[in-house]
Amino acid sequence: METGWVERGSIYLRNLMPFMTILILVIASVLPWHIPGLAPVTPAFSLMAVYYWAIYRPEKLPYIATFTAGLLQDILSGGPIGMSALVLVLVHGVVRSQRSFFHGKPFLVIWWGFSIVAPVAAAVGWSAASIYYGLLVPPIPLIVHVVLTILLYPFIGFVMTKIHNTMLARA
Repeated sequence: METGWVERGSIYLRNLMPFMTILILVIASVLPWHIPGLAPVTPAFSLMAVYYWAIYRPEKLPYIATFTAGLLQDILSGGPIGMSALVLVLVHGVVRSQRSFFHGKPFLVIWWGFSIVAPVAAAVGWSAASIYYGLLVPPIPLIVHVVLTILLYPFIGFVMTKIHNTMLARA
């Protein structure tokens, strides 16, 4: 029995869901989050999404999608072109290669893994930015960025799980 265009469209949209959630979170990542007394800090929402999908649905997130999302983030943020793309693709590759370790583990193990990945990803981005700008970028906003990113991961992970369960379970 041939599927109708509505069903095919629904399947197509469900298959695009990881990429679409990353794009939405890229936009959230370029919005300034002001914490009094500190420079504007932005959590790495796109990093959270790439980490999540690389564990739970890597087949729905090709590397080109991760790269494209990273380039869009660089363009929207005004950062060095390719820096976010590099970081997101590296995280995607590393996490995907360790998927068998993470898959099926309790949330605390997933969060623990993210708490290792996030500072390493931030350090790679910080190093690339320092080289690009030819000076050491101040580390204090980076530290706040990493802590905020790690602390917000449970919320984003919860939202991603809801999206995953409702939109991708049938795909």
